[in-house]
Amino acid sequence: MLCSNIGPDGVLAASGGNHGAAVAWAAHTLGHVANIFVPEIISPLKLEKLEQYQAVVHVVGREYQDALTAARLFKEQHACVELHAYDQAEVVVGAGTLAMEIDAQVPEATTIFVSCGGGGLAAGLATWWGTEKRLVVVETEGTQAWAKARQAGRPVDVEVAGIAADSLGARRIGDIGWEALITSEAESLVVTDEQVIEAQKDLIDKHEVVAEPAAAASFAGYKSLEIPADENCVIVICGANSA
Repeated sequence: MLCSNIGPDGVLAASGGNHGAAVAWAAHTLGHVANIFVPEIISPLKLEKLEQYQAVVHVVGREYQDALTAARLFKEQHACVELHAYDQAEVVVGAGTLAMEIDAQVPEATTIFVSCGGGGLAAGLATWWGTEKRLVVVETEGTQAWAKARQAGRPVDVEVAGIAADSLGARRIGDIGWEALITSEAESLVVTDEQVIEAQKDLIDKHEVVAEPAAAASFAGYKSLEIPADENCVIVICGANSA
């Protein structure tokens, strides 16, 4: 749907790394230029992957919002299509296909734990299930865009810091994410960096799963709760900034 609108300067995305890698891979596969704006805290492995996909990488500022601001300025002067990391319908729909996979593979699931940055993945799941499943949205103390919005009753700006800032470091929950999570009655759960580190260790030691902090946050959230015996839980471990 977007391909017919792509101009000579290709596509544009601001990202902590994961979304940018996906955009860069798709653009390279389809023969388009990919301008990817990332903050200085990007994982070295993710930066290497962007270069492997021949993206034009712009490293700007200390956090995601700085990269997004620079990307928007670039867009004003170039003929390119922006692919927002979490607040764009096509991106949220794509993320939401994970819910279809969970339904197919684990139809008995009642409760889903998912990490949240700007809310794109969580919004995709929430849109698919509505209130059908218990959706627990997990953030770290330094990345509380959803938690703070829920407390305020609207999206608000938050300070970004901590171990998962490279991937979950959105300064504000996306409008799509806000509406989807409120409508689905999604829960908010905040974990500490220490809990995330412990979850990472458990994932590799007990399950042989290597997970970046943002991905392990969902597991940290699961571990922090008393789960009723009649609940069947799925923990979404999504993210590739493992360095």
